[in-house]
Order: sequence, then C-alpha cells, then structure tokens
Amino acid sequence: MVQQPQPQPQRPGWWRDAAIYQVYPRSFADGNGDGTGDLAGVRAKLPYLADLGIEAIWFNPWYPSPMADGGYDVADYRDIDPAFGTLADAEKLITEALQFGIRTIVDVVPNHISDTHPWFRAALAAPPGSPERERFHFRPGRGPDGSEPPNNWVSEFGGVPWTRTTNPDGTPGEWYLHLFATQQPDLNWDHPEVRAEHEDILRFWFDRGVSGVRIDSAALCAKDPQLPDFEKGVDPHPFVDREELHGIYRSWRAIADSYDDPRVLIGEVWLPDAERFVRYLRPDEMHTAFNFDFLARAWDAEQLRTSIDTTLGLHAPVGAPATWVLCNHDVTRTVTRYGRADTRFNFADKAFGTPTDLALGLRRARAGALLSLALPGAVYLYQGEELGLPEVENLPLDRLQDPMHFRSGGTDPGRDGCRVPLPWSGTTQPYGFSPDGVEPWLPQPDDWAALTVEAQSADPDSILSLYRTALRLRRSEPGLRSAEFGWLPGAPGVLAFHRGDGFSCVVNLSDAPVPLPGDATVLLGSAGPLDGELPPDTAVWLRQAG
Repeated sequence: MVQQPQPQPQRPGWWRDAAIYQVYPRSFADGNGDGTGDLAGVRAKLPYLADLGIEAIWFNPWYPSPMADGGYDVADYRDIDPAFGTLADAEKLITEALQFGIRTIVDVVPNHISDTHPWFRAALAAPPGSPERERFHFRPGRGPDGSEPPNNWVSEFGGVPWTRTTNPDGTPGEWYLHLFATQQPDLNWDHPEVRAEHEDILRFWFDRGVSGVRIDSAALCAKDPQLPDFEKGVDPHPFVDREELHGIYRSWRAIADSYDDPRVLIGEVWLPDAERFVRYLRPDEMHTAFNFDFLARAWDAEQLRTSIDTTLGLHAPVGAPATWVLCNHDVTRTVTRYGRADTRFNFADKAFGTPTDLALGLRRARAGALLSLALPGAVYLYQGEELGLPEVENLPLDRLQDPMHFRSGGTDPGRDGCRVPLPWSGTTQPYGFSPDGVEPWLPQPDDWAALTVEAQSADPDSILSLYRTALRLRRSEPGLRSAEFGWLPGAPGVLAFHRGDGFSCVVNLSDAPVPLPGDATVLLGSAGPLDGELPPDTAVWLRQAG
C-alpha cells in the first residue's frame, strides 16, 4: 500500500538513531525524461522512501556545477543545478518530504569550489598579490623559472595538486592549489570572507527547512599558511586534521544550535587515528561523523567486532552516537565487495578485472544489512543497496566520467560503477529510471530486470523486502531504540549481541552452521528457513522469551 503524506511530529535527537538514505541525484529517478535524475524524480518517489522506512535523505550536491567531480565542484551554493530542477523545486521537496516524516540533509564542500565560481574567475583575472587571490592558495613556482610546483604534496586523486596559470600576456603565471581535481581550487580558510560565506550558506539552507549538512572532506580545509613540503612522520600535517579546523566547526555548531529545531552537522572525516577522529564529535562541534572504519573492514567476525568495540568505546565519552554504513557513492558496492576473496575496501586496491562471486556477496550483504541495522546509533543506506545492486564493472571506457579514473592514468576503475541509475520497473533499460526510449547518463546492465523495485516488491524473499521489514522492526522494537549494547557468548566466527528488552542479533560469519537459542523467537532472518540453526553468512534477529 502506498503511504500517503501526513504531518509528522518533531522527534528531538532524531539524528542519534535515524535511518538515513543517501540520494545521488543524477542516478535516483528521472522526472523530466532527459536521462538524468532530478528533484522531480525524487519527489515522485517519496512514497517509496516512506514505505521503505527511512527518516532522512542525505543529498549529494545538487548545486550548479560543471560536474568535473560529480557535483563536488560547486559553482553556486544558493541555487540548484538546472539538470536537477530549480530552487523552488528544492523548497517543495524539503516541505513535501517532511509531510512523509522525512528530513533533508544537504552536502557542503568547504575545502574547494568550482573553477567556474565567480570568486575563482575573479582571482584568475586579478594580478598576483590581489585580494581576489587571497581567498585561494596561489603561489609562485619553484625553480629558476618557476616551472616546478610550489611543494611536494600529492592530490587526493593522485598526481600533482597544483596547476599553473597563464598571465594576460601569455606568459606562465602563479600556481594554484587543488587537493582534488584541477577544476576544484582549494579555498583559504584563514581568510575571513571564506568563513563568513560558508556561515551564510548554512543559514541559507537551514532557513529553508534543511535539517542538517553533511560536511565533505571535513579534515582537509585548514592548511599550514606556509604550505611547506610534506614530511612523513612530522606532526602537524600541513593539510590534514589541523587544529584550526575545530574552531571552524565550533562556529558552525553555534549556528546549527541557534534554531528552535536544532540543525545537525555530519562530518566526512577520513582519519586513521580513531582518537583524533572522535575529537570532531565533542559536544560543541559535529553531531556525528561517518564510520569509515566499519565500512572498510573485511567480512570477518574478529575484524568487525574490533571495529564495533572501538567505535562505541570512542563515541561514549563525548556523548556522540555511532554511525554505521556499508557503502556510499565513493566505494565498491557491498554485494560485489563481499563476494571477493579480499572483502576489505581500500581505494589503493581498486583495479579492473577483480573477480567476485555475486551470489555469495548478496548472501553476505543481506546479513550485513541486519548487522548494521541492529547496532546502536544512526545508519546510512546508499541508494540501491536495498535492491542488492552490484558494482557495474563493465561500463564502456568512453562513458566513464570519474576523475579518479583519468588521474590514475586509467588503472583505477573510478567510482562510476556504484553510481549507475537505479532500476525501478520493466525488463529492459532504462528500467523505469527514465521514460522508455531515453538513454540514462550511465548505461545500466542488461540483466537487472530481477533487481527492479517492481520485481522485488512482489517477492517476499527479496533483499528489498528484507530491508523494509528490518527498518519497520527497527522503529517498533524497543530494544533497537535503546542505547543498551552487550556481547553474548558465541562460537568462533560468530557475532552475537543484545540490545535490551530481550532483543538480540546473531551473525554467523564462519563456514559452518551454528545452533540458535531454543528459547528465542525469530523476528527476522537474512536467509531462511532456519530450522534451529544459523547457516554460514547469515544473520538473525531474535526476541528472548520472558
């Protein structure tokens, strides 16, 4: 039954245990029939998202952008890219989603902007030392003729993170810093105009009803003003996790807390040091941050238990909720990754031609879904994970768009394979993503007919049905709303824990079946029938008797 919108009451602290759905706008649903996903498509699918059981949508950037990096090269934060719609469309979406009880979270990208942004165009037109260039990191080159980059840093996308400009007379000019693509010049966060601009951007979207922001590359904004060479082992790092960042996010938190319904700050913080990671979650900084450690771990009981223990232990002292995520728009889809011999995720290990067992990966992805949804804290669900979509690894090379692929010299497959448009209905492309006869911006596989929302909605054993049931139970089971968590005894290769009110979760990551407790009622299993034992690569939710 399609859910109809009803006004929803506010739930204070909703972000502490919410199920949040990530929408990559280009690939979710095409509402105007041009082959690209848009806000009209999202608005049309709000009943689907409400029926799925999510409580908020996090949108990847929807702002005007040349799309040099999938929208993370923002040209204007106060408008919507015409490919996605208009600012009025966004305002309607925010309002309509709230009628379904779904909040909106938007991306902000403070480290850099697009090279088409008016600020950067003005900087290129201005001479060295001008106020316009002070908003960025312009420097003369090294060497007798300035032909060498100003320092030895390496781009996050590989290669040199500096590009040389050309003076009006055609001679070589200064260099500018871009930790990501050439088209993404880094901002100078020591400049007061940069800080003031971003604080105003937050207010612009908060005033329109956005419930929070996800902060992209949150640990990279601040730079050592001298831009020195990177030296391994030298602390502080010249551009990662610098102390100045915490002052920036404290000012943002003050803005978020100034609203009657306080807004939420969510950080993308890739740091290997867990203790430094959690410093961003102190009570006057961010509310939550993505748990990339859990995402990157292998399908291994010991590794996952270590990640869970570390995550919960570090979050507790600062009072921040943990977050759990299996996949996002940057990483290999769960079904594909969990079907490989090496089930970890590491950007450096991505390569063409890596074999995978998709049937095994799907079984593990189903079990991983119940594991992540049973843990205390918030959970993030990337679009298409509820359909069990695999990574599309045979995209034509001439259709690839991700700069990670091109800056690697073609050795890295890039991230396009997890960004292929969703299949909604039908048996052939475009599977209801666009009208029949319209080619999506990235091609879909020919064998996705069984993975559509339409097909899986009719199958009670589908992964979509599993997610719907699990998300419903996550809202209705008292134990899953509590902060209680404790490990239960289990055989080697088995994770078993309780959450309160008799609820427990058991995940068998071993290669042999294990017995289930005889006094427990099965609420939900990732595979079935169970017949008193839990097969390998299977998870179950239980309620203890009494």
